[in-house]
Amino acid sequence: MKDLDQIDGAIEWLGVQYKTILSPEQTGGSMSIVDSWSPAGSGPPRHVHQNEDETFVILTGTCKFWLEGEEFTAGVGESVFIPRGKEHTFKVTNDGPCRHLLILTPGGFESFFADMAAGQFRIPEDMPAIEESATRHNMAFTGPPLD
Repeated sequence: MKDLDQIDGAIEWLGVQYKTILSPEQTGGSMSIVDSWSPAGSGPPRHVHQNEDETFVILTGTCKFWLEGEEFTAGVGESVFIPRGKEHTFKVTNDGPCRHLLILTPGGFESFFADMAAGQFRIPEDMPAIEESATRHNMAFTGPPLD
């Protein structure tokens, strides 16, 4: 496995690279796996997925997570499970990038990343377009990113 600042064949949005390595089409819709590389300090606003459970498997670096008011960190070799319907976010720590696998059950949400990469939307300037795609993908933004 490469630990570079590039994932071959990945799409990019806001400096984060995403590559679907197992699609819902390959699993009958039951899951998908996305290989993600995120730069130091990056992370999404707080949000809720209504349809998907998310599991993060940290391959390199460290992330700080916020899950329903509780903060914790996860590093190399650790996994974090976020049940659907739970408000959460994460932020890559400032000591370097983080590469992680994102396992989505069921699959389908990975197409949100494709929408964002295609439009190269910015936060907060393009939030109406981002929120439109989020709504189509059963996700709602609920608050700011982690400090």
